[in-house]
Amino acid sequence: MVDWHSQATLVANAEAFSKFMHVLFGLYIWEFVSSLDFDWQFISGKRRFRWPLIFYFSGRYSLLFALIGISIALNVTTEVDCQALYTFNQIFGNSAIGLASINLSLRTMAVWSQNKYVVIVLILIILGHWSFLLHGILLKAAWVDGACVIIYTDNQILAITFIYSMAFDFTVLCLTGWKLAFPANGRSKLIKLIFGDGLIYFAIAFLANLMATVFMLVNLNAVLSIIANVPAAIASTIVACRVVRRLTNFTSQGPEVFTSTQGSTLAFRSNASTNRRISVKKGDSVHVQMDTYASPDRLASEYDASGKIVKDDEFDPEAQIISNDFKRPPY
Repeated sequence: MVDWHSQATLVANAEAFSKFMHVLFGLYIWEFVSSLDFDWQFISGKRRFRWPLIFYFSGRYSLLFALIGISIALNVTTEVDCQALYTFNQIFGNSAIGLASINLSLRTMAVWSQNKYVVIVLILIILGHWSFLLHGILLKAAWVDGACVIIYTDNQILAITFIYSMAFDFTVLCLTGWKLAFPANGRSKLIKLIFGDGLIYFAIAFLANLMATVFMLVNLNAVLSIIANVPAAIASTIVACRVVRRLTNFTSQGPEVFTSTQGSTLAFRSNASTNRRISVKKGDSVHVQMDTYASPDRLASEYDASGKIVKDDEFDPEAQIISNDFKRPPY
């Protein structure tokens, strides 16, 4: 049987941990670079910035900074201030975890049409989540034998944090799944998009935190107990960002009629639905008033898994005309 606490095992696990972190850093850099065009559209002003994107950009860049800090800590060869370096890593790493959950929660709030009970419950859960994340920043690190080493951390807080994150993501998954499976007014095209591929992202975030929680609770040794923490943060951030990009790309491609119970999703839209009243006068006897709504014949553009548009067909130029008053007596 393996002695998980032997010096040889710890050294082997530490070496595997270092290589694993480099692989994960490369994976995230690929994801980051491949979706930079989305960021640039807002930075350059080609798209209108909406407030929910604050959490998108904060989470995306927080994880990038955390991974850069981890890479420095693993590769530095000259003495540095290890306490400051690891505090930096914890702040941005924990922030990325919290912001990923917020991004997923915003989708759930939109699906529930800003139902006040759902919003209040999720906000309270978010506040509790951040209280644990901020407590997890309290650690001690020092330069020992030519490397930065964490000499103290509160494992109980870390375990509670990941259990909380797992429960949080599971709650969001259930709320989203329930509303999408049983919508009050039928499934719009947006609902079908989120239900078709969005739920898998929620499931991935939950499973990633579940894996980290299991390793933390089993606690085989100091290395293996935290080896799944970074993968969980990366998986949660990637899927949360992809949810944001897919929904933003969908709602900016063209108008769609939303009922009042779906209006909250308009906070993420770049173009509003077309809804105008026109008057047509025929001769001197008949006056017709109509409400016109523009609605695309297709669901949306086709996207790849990262939310980028890979096919963009033209919309049908014909708009659907809905008349509220077809006949009126001559005056």
